[in-house]
Amino acid sequence: MQAVRQCSACASRAAGGLLRNQSDFPVLQNNNSVFRGAACIRFLSCSATETRTLGVHKLGEKTSPPSVSAVTSSDARGLFDIAVTQQVENLSQDSLIRRAASVVTDSSSTFLSQTTLALTEALANYAKAVHSRIAFQRRYLASLGKLTAAEEDMLLQVVHGWRAEAINRLDDCKRYESTWITAVNLCKNAAESAENSGAQQASLSMRTNIQVAQSQVEEARKLSADADKKLAETKVEEIQRKAEYAAFNSEEFEIHEAYLRED
Repeated sequence: MQAVRQCSACASRAAGGLLRNQSDFPVLQNNNSVFRGAACIRFLSCSATETRTLGVHKLGEKTSPPSVSAVTSSDARGLFDIAVTQQVENLSQDSLIRRAASVVTDSSSTFLSQTTLALTEALANYAKAVHSRIAFQRRYLASLGKLTAAEEDMLLQVVHGWRAEAINRLDDCKRYESTWITAVNLCKNAAESAENSGAQQASLSMRTNIQVAQSQVEEARKLSADADKKLAETKVEEIQRKAEYAAFNSEEFEIHEAYLRED
């Protein structure tokens, strides 16, 4: 009640301040809303002052303003509404489709990475086996007529062993290449699906992974192709070397036979 009486007095003073002369009275009558607004503002200000005064302890105790809990509850309700709204938006159909497309691209990338690693290693092992075969085969050709029969057989066994190893590694290359091609096609479809669903970042990342995998496989293929080229050259050298060796042995045989006839 004391706050109401004080605010009434404040309103009277505010009205008196507006009526400085009689010429302002019609203006005040036409602006009742202004008068009521000023009085209400003053009333609220006075109430707030009275509340703060009562909030200070008189008997050594301090009371908390009641408006604090009210504001806190309102803020909590607002935050809850925002969280619920965000949760609903996150569970929309488009959002779920984008998430599913991202999961598909991630799993496809893993599949592509693993098959790429298997294929590149198989190609590298094949090239290694071919180069080892070439090395021992050239050593054998260079030693024709210089080794004993046992040493020649041992060297030929090594050459045949690396030849079998190269064949096995080539079978691995064919098997892993088929799986790798399937992985590439799967990744292309996943990238297209991600782009259509709005997951642009997942689609771009998927296409980048495809390009990287293709470049790695291309480098490994170049190494295996180079090994095949050198093997073909070695086979030509083997034919020439054996022909020369056979001709040399035939010439020696003819000379030895002529020598025996002279005897």
